[in-house]
Order: sequence, then structure tokens, then C-alpha cells
Amino acid sequence: MLMNKFAGNDKSRHTSRLCSCALMACTIALAGCGQQQKKAITDSASISAAEAMEVAEDVLAKMYFAIDKADAASGYIRTRPLSGAQFFEFWRSDNVGSENAFLSNLHTIRRTVELNMNRRQGRLEIDCDVRVQRLSLPERETFSTARAYGIYTRSGPTLQKLKLDPAQIKDTEWIDLDDDEKLAAEIVKRITERIARRSSSDSRTAESRT
Repeated sequence: MLMNKFAGNDKSRHTSRLCSCALMACTIALAGCGQQQKKAITDSASISAAEAMEVAEDVLAKMYFAIDKADAASGYIRTRPLSGAQFFEFWRSDNVGSENAFLSNLHTIRRTVELNMNRRQGRLEIDCDVRVQRLSLPERETFSTARAYGIYTRSGPTLQKLKLDPAQIKDTEWIDLDDDEKLAAEIVKRITERIARRSSSDSRTAESRT
């Protein structure tokens, strides 16, 4: 009976070690996938580079990003900076994940998207980067804690206003933060899904004609 007890304990420890190793392997695999999600390779040969650019621009426009530069020859797209969505802007989708939503509501941030789309060996490669910047406002001099509402702007006790002194405007700057890989992955996902649907639709249309 005692031997059975020891055997059971050994089996339990062995099973526990196997579970721990499996969990670690899954974590590493998921982390690796997360790092690669902002890049994608599609085998859609039926869609041209110009059509892929059109799809990408439409996806970005639906996410309220305005296009600053689009070069079809090089497959490059850059957007204008977009301020982060606030909690009441439920129709927007640029805050991917609770951490990014918290950041957008705590600070004044903006995001700029850069897309590189190239066709190599019949496959379309998509690479997305999302640059994030936070607005830094210099403090104004205050003489009592009762006027803490005016530390950054010319605000009153009942109304907050973004009205800066000339000296503050001069020292105001945008500070670079870490890239938003979650948003980049979401943009790539939407583009590849749209391309897949478009390619599938083109294939069905071609089949119906034959």
C-alpha cells in the first residue's frame, strides 16, 4: 500500500512536469506568433499590387486614418497621425486591447500607420508598423494647490481648456512610445481578410462565366 502511494506521487509529479512544459511551450509559441502578426504573406495571385493598395487604403479609411502618402510603385502607404479614441467613441477601432484603451484615455496620444506591400515570387507580402506618440505639455507655474487645475493650461476651477501660453507652445513636443503591434496585427488581419474575400469573389465570377 505504501509502495502504491509512492508510485502515485511519482506519477502525479511526472504529470505536473509534463503540464508545466506544455504550458511553457504554448506560451513561447504564442509569443512568437504575436511578434509575427504584423506581417503577412498571401498567395492571392489574382489580385494586383494596385488592387491590394486600394484594399489597404479602404481598410485604413474605415478605421478613420487619413492617407498622407500612397506610392503604388513601391507599395508604400503612410497615414496622418490619428489621435487615440476616447472611451465614449465606441464606433472607433484603433484601441486594440484594454492596455491601449487605457493609454488613450489617460494621455493625449496619436498613432501613425506605415504599410509596405510588395509582391515577390507571386506572393503578396504585407508589413505594418504603427508609431505611437504622447503629447508632452510643460507645466505652468502655480502658487497654491488651490490652483492645481491650471498647472498645464489656462483652465478654471469648473472648466478645463486647452489654451497654452506662448512659452508652453514653444516647449510642447510629441514623445515617441513603443510601437503598437496589436493595432498593426489588427490592420494586417483586416487587409488579408478583405483580399481573401475579393479573390474568392473573383474566382466565383470567373467560374460562372465559363
